[in-house]
Amino acid sequence: MRLFEIILLITLTLLPFFWRRLALRFSVKYLLIGLVTVVILQLVLEGYRWQLLPAYVLAVILAIRIYTADVSKVFKISVLSVLRFVLFPLLLIPAWILPAVLPVFDLPEPRGAYAVGTDTVYVNTNRDEPITADPNDTRKLVLKIWYPADSIAADIKRDTYLDPVSRAGFATKYGLPASTLNYLDYVKTYAYPKVAVAQGSFPVLLFSHGYGSKATGYYALLSEVASQGYIVINMNHTYESLGSAFPDGEAAYFNYAYQQQIAADQMQTITPIQEAFKGKLDFEQRHPIVRDAVQEYFENDIQNRWVVDMQSILDLLPEWNTEGFLKGSMRLDQLGVFGHSVGGGAAGKLALTDDRIKAGANLDGIQWGTKIDTVFQKPFLYLSADWPAEHEDLNSHIYSKKSTDYYYEAKILTTGHPNFMDIPFMIPMSSLTGSGSIDPELAMEITTKLVAGFFDRHLKDEENVNIEALPEIYKDLKLNVYEGTVE
Repeated sequence: MRLFEIILLITLTLLPFFWRRLALRFSVKYLLIGLVTVVILQLVLEGYRWQLLPAYVLAVILAIRIYTADVSKVFKISVLSVLRFVLFPLLLIPAWILPAVLPVFDLPEPRGAYAVGTDTVYVNTNRDEPITADPNDTRKLVLKIWYPADSIAADIKRDTYLDPVSRAGFATKYGLPASTLNYLDYVKTYAYPKVAVAQGSFPVLLFSHGYGSKATGYYALLSEVASQGYIVINMNHTYESLGSAFPDGEAAYFNYAYQQQIAADQMQTITPIQEAFKGKLDFEQRHPIVRDAVQEYFENDIQNRWVVDMQSILDLLPEWNTEGFLKGSMRLDQLGVFGHSVGGGAAGKLALTDDRIKAGANLDGIQWGTKIDTVFQKPFLYLSADWPAEHEDLNSHIYSKKSTDYYYEAKILTTGHPNFMDIPFMIPMSSLTGSGSIDPELAMEITTKLVAGFFDRHLKDEENVNIEALPEIYKDLKLNVYEGTVE
């Protein structure tokens, strides 16, 4: 919570117990002026947000109580006073909980040598759109580009945290009004829209988000990577993210009906995997069961579709490097890909199948499909959350053949699946989000050090990057490095 939010809540918590004593020494007028001043300071300096509505109501009730009370009368316990003591916490508890659960949070400040610029690009691939029912629809994509920028003037406006369409999609997912997330206007980002790209040229990374998530809900991760000298193309897989906003005013939200359609009857694919892991089968006995299932599960088709999305963008990069705001800024011989969750698996598929990609990373995603029978021919990083022992570790089978080049297998202890997103900052209660108990900033610092270090070594060819030393710095990081194929 912010400073004046805390001051307001402490005032509302303590003043009901002490105002009568204070009124015997000071005029009631001064008590009211003090209370009103605290409320006004919070509203003016930090702004109204609905999470503080119980606090504002309490302030009004308390002000009326102080104004109408006869201080000269001896305070007596009555039914009315008992009710006040009972009812007051009913407002005071949500007054504390709501701004704590949904805070105006702080994003980590990027540590790289560059400031971070952003811009938005719209692409019509002219491919058929497989998700909607209209046969005339073509696959359109909205991309957020994160890039290194030179120093930023003090008067340059910062990027707003999450566009309105992404906010609306997130609110809809949890059955909330879109206005619920208006308080995100107060979140301070470290990205600056449409500023000039820094002098020089930079490697390019494609980033693919999680299924049904906020495509741009990775500010902490992508701001840091861009500040380290990378152009990051933030994919937004239409109808499979929470929201895409197009320039003609069209908004494309997550298609829940399509999800239900493609996910129907999938338990018959997953059940054999679950039974194989729960039983006493060893790795070799379990492997053929996993092999069959990972090629049939519906997320394999999602990842295949997302690979084609990314390939459509790869096809456009030579043109973008000759005109537009990225002109001459991209090193097209240094292309990489990374992603989270389903997007992490899609990143692995693209790295496996497209020779333009020189290195890839998967942040806690399962790579469905044929990788289980094949070997990466390039450097690859797999970074996992700290899943419980009973979790079905499909990637231990899928990635068993690893790579003919470097293969990095990493885990950050006490993390959960959302720790690679902004969610632990946005909702700092792991019991609600599934995040781990690790400090969110520490988890993000380890993630970005590992991801940026991996691409520094294998795209920028910086031989002095010592990724292997990171576990000595961060005790929560477990890392194994393999060079060459491991059968």
